[in-house]
Amino acid sequence: MAPKVLMVAEKPSIALSVASALSGGRMSSRRGSTEVHEFDGTFCSSRAHFKVTSVIGHVFSVDFPPAFQNWEATDPHDLFQAPIMKTESNPKAHICRHLSHEASGCSHLVLWLDCDREGENICYEVIECTGFDKKEGERRIYRARFSSVTEKDILKAMNNLVDPNRDEALAVDARQEIDLKVGVAFTRFQTRYFQGKYGNLDSRVISYGPCQTPTLGFCVQRYLQITTFRPEKFWALHTYIMKSGYELRLEWTREKVFDFDVAVMFQKLVLSDGVLVVTSVSEKEEVKGRPSGLNTINLLKVASSALGFGPHVAMQLAERLYTQGYISYPRTESTAYPASFDFRGTLEAQLTNSIWGHEVQSLLTNGFRKPRTGVDAGDHPPITPMRAATEEMLGSDAWRLYQYITQHFLGTISPDCKYMRTKVEFSSGKESFYCTGLLVLAKGFTSIMPWLALNEKNLPKFTEGEKIKISKIDLYEGSTTPPDYLSESELISLMEKNGIGTDASISVHINNICERNFVQVQAGRRLVPTTLGTTLYRGYQSIDPDLSLPDIRRFIELQITLIAKGQAHHSHVVQHVLQQFKQKFSYFVKKIENMDALFEAQFSPLADSGRLLSKCGKCVRYMKYISAKPSRLYCSTCEEVYYLPQNGTVKLYKELVCPLDNFELLLFSMAGPDGKSFPLCPYCYNSPPFEGIDKLFGVLKLGSSGKLGKGAGMPCFLCPHPTCRHSMISQGVCACPECSGTLVLDPVSAPKWRLYCNMCNCLVFLPQGAHRISTTKEKCSECDSTIIEVDFNKKTTPLTDGATLYSGCILCDELLHSLIEMKHGKSFFKRSGWRGSGRGRGRSGGRGRGRGRRGGGKQVDPRMSFRDF
Repeated sequence: MAPKVLMVAEKPSIALSVASALSGGRMSSRRGSTEVHEFDGTFCSSRAHFKVTSVIGHVFSVDFPPAFQNWEATDPHDLFQAPIMKTESNPKAHICRHLSHEASGCSHLVLWLDCDREGENICYEVIECTGFDKKEGERRIYRARFSSVTEKDILKAMNNLVDPNRDEALAVDARQEIDLKVGVAFTRFQTRYFQGKYGNLDSRVISYGPCQTPTLGFCVQRYLQITTFRPEKFWALHTYIMKSGYELRLEWTREKVFDFDVAVMFQKLVLSDGVLVVTSVSEKEEVKGRPSGLNTINLLKVASSALGFGPHVAMQLAERLYTQGYISYPRTESTAYPASFDFRGTLEAQLTNSIWGHEVQSLLTNGFRKPRTGVDAGDHPPITPMRAATEEMLGSDAWRLYQYITQHFLGTISPDCKYMRTKVEFSSGKESFYCTGLLVLAKGFTSIMPWLALNEKNLPKFTEGEKIKISKIDLYEGSTTPPDYLSESELISLMEKNGIGTDASISVHINNICERNFVQVQAGRRLVPTTLGTTLYRGYQSIDPDLSLPDIRRFIELQITLIAKGQAHHSHVVQHVLQQFKQKFSYFVKKIENMDALFEAQFSPLADSGRLLSKCGKCVRYMKYISAKPSRLYCSTCEEVYYLPQNGTVKLYKELVCPLDNFELLLFSMAGPDGKSFPLCPYCYNSPPFEGIDKLFGVLKLGSSGKLGKGAGMPCFLCPHPTCRHSMISQGVCACPECSGTLVLDPVSAPKWRLYCNMCNCLVFLPQGAHRISTTKEKCSECDSTIIEVDFNKKTTPLTDGATLYSGCILCDELLHSLIEMKHGKSFFKRSGWRGSGRGRGRSGGRGRGRGRRGGGKQVDPRMSFRDF
């Protein structure tokens, strides 16, 4: 029996490329959590059956156990010693179960994950899911190393399989644990401290990160340079001559002086002479060298400064180009090509391009140059185009990035740009002046990279000793100007220089400080710190400058690199770094008043913020609604803060109160035309009254790291209270056809009545224009769904006898089912048939019960999808 080989890639598109290349396109495909491609071939010199599938990035994410998830119950100081756990990043995708199933019966595992540290870490996640780490004997694990998903590179990798690198995977584990514990501890403490005191912070979470905060620091340091800058006047001599009919302004060797009287003195000296003597004429042939290979850092800088893409968007575009096979792996620190790189083959792939095809032909005909010696970081070759593309194939933004990558590659193997520089020096009144000219002799690589072309400047002929009369000399007055705000390109350079982040994470850190309202991107992609960002940075400086400087992160990265090289033990590094930060955290908490003084000067107290909205269930006084992010309620009497769902609008809900705690209910409406509207109790939302509810329904609440996601928030549509008319028990109608949630009646959706899922974005539109739709206490005898009652409009009632009041099950009743429409599920479903009495006894002023079943009495499963009927 032929052995079975399981191959796992990082993305479905790469799995398809690998399977297509190795099978020659002769394969079968089937659906799973991700697609599985199967074919027969040869492995280790014998016949084998191959299965190729993929994960979708990291299989697992790192977080704290549930006991440490509650912000109120857990002291942030305890997080430094808290255990951590790995859970599936996307539990609904069932990737782990999928890999375990596909690995059954396989004797070999080949890992096609991205070839960097993160990819190496995912390798071991896959190994764990497949169970290959627990099985011995003939079960073998192999690692494929590749830099592009072209057929040539895939076949080469397949013929040169190696072992996965455990040390590099452990380096990622170390960084994840350090960043989680340090970031969450500081973030929880300062978020709770400042959001409990100030109302206009305009940030959902006041986060700290060992990489994020130094990144913010660079932006604030430049801002402080600008705000503390004091302009200083200067004066310069602008000297003009006429030569061959052209007026020429000469440069003053001193450039400028900062004393007016001294400047006037120099002006008089030159004026008294009145003549310039040519003291030197020199010509020198110079070279502007072609660029080195393109690495990630330089790609991000160019994308921001020249293409107008932020680093985060640029990396998303580059990743897509890579997975589609158009470019090589976009995360690389190397600018040097390996000696074995196939330049000719890469060039030939671009021959048909209408923009640079003639340049490619010229390079192939006349010979191309070897690229300049760059840096070989030992990871991947520089970013290179791997196959031809057009704008129609890629779309506008991806095409612009691909175009730059291709032109940069062509530039690296084109001749250097050669030019002649002419410099003429003059003297008058013992002061020196000069002018320069530039003549391009050979455009070289600038013909394919025209934005780097030199501007020619022609000079008239001068001879040494020649005397020329000065036509005029002006005394120019100017002022020094402050530097501009940091551009993204400059910030990336600073991060690289100071060891903040990696080629894979720099764009993430920049995106984080923007998303958290610490910095705003303005014209020219300049990064301007907000009041919050500036105050936060100055606060760190007032307590412990190390927290905001790059030195600590640089040290951490060096330690992590030692782990990756096998020169340091993973647990020793983690414990050492965490112990240092634990001490800094204790000191930070002790001295928080230093930072608070700065916040107090910039932000308004909670008591002075917001507007009166609803009554507190404890003191029966009105609480204030703080609309600034994060939106929340503040009771000044009890001095309590109650967080609310974000990104929507809040209003009082009919002055109704929660039967559990007497807090007035609020109605929250999500943004967008199809946004859900649901009632919630502020107290229940922050402190769920039913044990275990957070495990069943983890939504809409700040998670352990400050992100909206799993937590303990409980709106009314999740509440299992048996008698409250706003709870899921009272308003729930039936199971959601798309997930494990419940379809709940939207209480304020009239006249466009609808149900929404309390877990996913599925919407079900009920009969439109009805006067009233409500749930009843009755259950369908066939599917156990809640019977709803509809009061139709007299003019549009679908009942044949003109009746308006009708009740039935939306799944089993033919009439009601024909009037519903599902949206935002996996399909868009609308039934239009069976417009009639629906076998119900609907009648004016009476109650009809729709008991009709289709398909000869088909038994209905309440978990079935609408499209199954």
